[in-house]
Amino acid sequence: MSLPDAPPPYRTVVFDCDSTLSAMEGIESLAGPEYADEIARLTDAAMAGEIALEEVFGRRLELIHPTRDDVAEIGRRYVECALSGVRELVAALRALDKRVVVVSGGLLPAVRTLSRELEVDETHAVDVSFAADGSYAGFESDSPLARTGGKIDVLAALAARPETGAIAFVGDGATDVEAGHLAARFIAFGGVVRRENVFREASVHCTSSDFRALAPLLLSSEELEQLSTTEHAALTDPR
Repeated sequence: MSLPDAPPPYRTVVFDCDSTLSAMEGIESLAGPEYADEIARLTDAAMAGEIALEEVFGRRLELIHPTRDDVAEIGRRYVECALSGVRELVAALRALDKRVVVVSGGLLPAVRTLSRELEVDETHAVDVSFAADGSYAGFESDSPLARTGGKIDVLAALAARPETGAIAFVGDGATDVEAGHLAARFIAFGGVVRRENVFREASVHCTSSDFRALAPLLLSSEELEQLSTTEHAALTDPR
């Protein structure tokens, strides 16, 4: 059964990070040859809803033991691998005075690097700690974003704020679509990886790897018209 759907406008737009804003899976990018297949298998199973996220999250980090420098490198790679049109779409949303929020099961220091690059208003992800020498010391195990259903809690808290208004949520994984009922519109994003379990549940889909294709799904005709006379006019072109 598809999620209910309401057309734009929306006051707040929420994006997942991995395989949505950026064409990479952050933790996977750290896995050397010894663990690459195992990490990829765990990630795919969690995003397909086959394994609970809490069974995967700590296991991946224990295998990799990312250092402070490793996590900083993930942040740089998120920026390098940002999808075409991401900067333009986020800038246009901000020009329309919308709130832009990232809700991710990635590592907070890395996700925040991309958020700052995009001038995102608010970022939610899982924090990680390091010893004095920069070695891995653990992760925020009580973060809702490190477990199944956690994005429901984060979206519910966000939706409860008066300033949030109607929410549009764009994501690619099982942890995204399970929170989709809290948004006025959930968009299943398949521009990097198309996950059939997510597309099956969502009423609205985007398969383009160019984020500008999301504009007509996130903005009303009046908002698109408003942009047509600004530096963001390219977003109003049919794609």
